[in-house]
Amino acid sequence: MRINSRLDLISNQEIISKLNSISLRISEKDHTIWGEDTEAKSRLGWVDLPTRSRELLPQLDALSAWARSKNLTEFVLCGMGGSSLAPDVIAATYGKKLTILDSTDPAQILSAVPKDLAKSLVIIGSKSGSTIETRSHFAFFDDLFTKAKLLPTDHIIIVTDPNTSLDEVARSEGYRVFNANPDVGGRFSALSAFGLVPAALIGVDISVLLDDAQDALATFNLVNSPASVIAALLFSGTQQFVNFSDANSQTPGLSDWIEQLIAESTGKSQVGRLPVVIDSSESGASNLTIGFTDGDFDLIVHGTLGEHFILWEWVTALLCYLLKVDPFNQPNVTEAKDRTSKILAQITGNKFEIEKPAFEDNEMAVYSNHNIKNLTDFLLLPTEYFAVMAYLTRGSDNEITKIRSKISNKTGKPATFGWGPRFLHSTGQFHKGGQQNGAFIQITADSPVDVDIPNQPYTFAQLVMAQALGDAQALTERNLPLIRLHLKNRSAGIIKLLNGFS
Repeated sequence: MRINSRLDLISNQEIISKLNSISLRISEKDHTIWGEDTEAKSRLGWVDLPTRSRELLPQLDALSAWARSKNLTEFVLCGMGGSSLAPDVIAATYGKKLTILDSTDPAQILSAVPKDLAKSLVIIGSKSGSTIETRSHFAFFDDLFTKAKLLPTDHIIIVTDPNTSLDEVARSEGYRVFNANPDVGGRFSALSAFGLVPAALIGVDISVLLDDAQDALATFNLVNSPASVIAALLFSGTQQFVNFSDANSQTPGLSDWIEQLIAESTGKSQVGRLPVVIDSSESGASNLTIGFTDGDFDLIVHGTLGEHFILWEWVTALLCYLLKVDPFNQPNVTEAKDRTSKILAQITGNKFEIEKPAFEDNEMAVYSNHNIKNLTDFLLLPTEYFAVMAYLTRGSDNEITKIRSKISNKTGKPATFGWGPRFLHSTGQFHKGGQQNGAFIQITADSPVDVDIPNQPYTFAQLVMAQALGDAQALTERNLPLIRLHLKNRSAGIIKLLNGFS
C-alpha cells in the first residue's frame, strides 16, 4: 500500500506523531482511547479480523462445496449498511455476480427475485437480527420459496450475531446459520462473516483478501504509517467535507463503503467528516479529493481491496479519536427506526394524517418546512451542503443520480446522494448527529406495484414511505431545511427535476 499527495503533509507531523502512539493502543484493543464508558469496550474485534477470520475458512469451503452440490448459482444478499456495502464492493472488484437487496422499495424487491428460484441462494445478513428491512426480506423470500414448492432451508442462509432473535428463530426452523464475531460493529465488519460468507459463495478467494489486509495491518504501528497520515489529513485538511472518487479505480464501489464507515462513525455530537462520493475529480465542491488510482486528486491511495478495508477502518478509528467521538455508536440510526415504527402503527391503525402539499401539479406534490414551492427556490437557502435522499428504485430510476452533480454545480456547494432507505444506515446518522448545517431533499414516489410482507399488517410500499416520513420528522424537528418532492409519475417527474437545471 502507498499514498501519493500533492498536499503538504509535513505540517501535520505533530498530529501524526500523536496518532503513532494511538495506533499502538488500538492494536492492543485499548478501548479507553475514546473514553472510559463507550461502545468500544465490546467493539474492537475488527482489529485482528485479518487473522481471526481465517478460522472461518473451513466452514466457508464447506458452504461453497454444498452450494455447488445443489447447483446454486444465483445469489442474493439481503442486508443494510455494513452488511451489504462490503459484499457489494467485493463482488464489483472481483467481477462476480451478486444481487444486493438493501431497499424496501417494492419494485426493487421484485427485481431482485432470481429468474430460477431452484438455483438460487438468498443470504440474510443482520448483525442485530432485528433490522426491519432485512427481517422483512427474510419473510418475503421464505414465503416465495414455499409457494414455489421449494424448501426455504435449502435456499436461505443466515448471517447474524450469536443469540440474536434471528439466530434463535433461524436455528429452530432448520436454517444454516453463520455467526459473526459479536465484538465487531456492522460498519467495521467487511472482513467478518458478513463480508466473507457472500464473497466465498460467489467464488472470491477469501485468503487473498485476508493476506492483503494482514500485510497492511503490519504497517499501522510503524512511524508515519498511511493510516496515521490519512487520519491527520482528514482532521486538519478539512472542517467537514471530503470528496471520494472511484473514477478508473480497480475497486468500484469503495467510495460508497468508505462514505458509510466515516459518516456514520464520525457524525455525532455535531462534529464529523462527511464523504461526498463524486463522479470524477472535477465535480465536487470540497477542497479535498481522494482517489484510488492515478488522476487529478489531492491524495491517491493505492492498494488492494483487502488493504483498503483494514486501512479505512483504522483511519476512521484514529479520526474519531481526534474528533473526540465514539466511533462505534450510532444513536440517530436507532431514532430513525423508532420513528418508522410509530408511523407504521398510525398507518395500519388508519390514524395517519396526510399532510397538505405546498404545491401540486400532474407530475409531483411538494412538501416543505419552509415557505417554498419548488426545488429552485430551496437551493437558494443558506446552507453548507445539500443531501439528496431518493426513495426510488435503484436500477430503473438511476437517472435521478445525475441531480447530485447538477445541484453541486449550480450552488457551488457539496451535494451528496443516497438511496433510501439505504442511506439511513450510512449518512443518515451524520445528517442528524453531525454538523447541523445541511439542507435535505427527499424524493418519494407513488409505487406502481406493492408487495405484501408475510405476517405483517403493512406492505413494503407502506414501510418505505414510513421510513421516509420518519426521517423527515427527525430532520424538521431539528429545524433543518427539508423539501419532499413526491413524484406522481416517476419518469416524468425525474425528467422535470433534471430539466430544471438546463
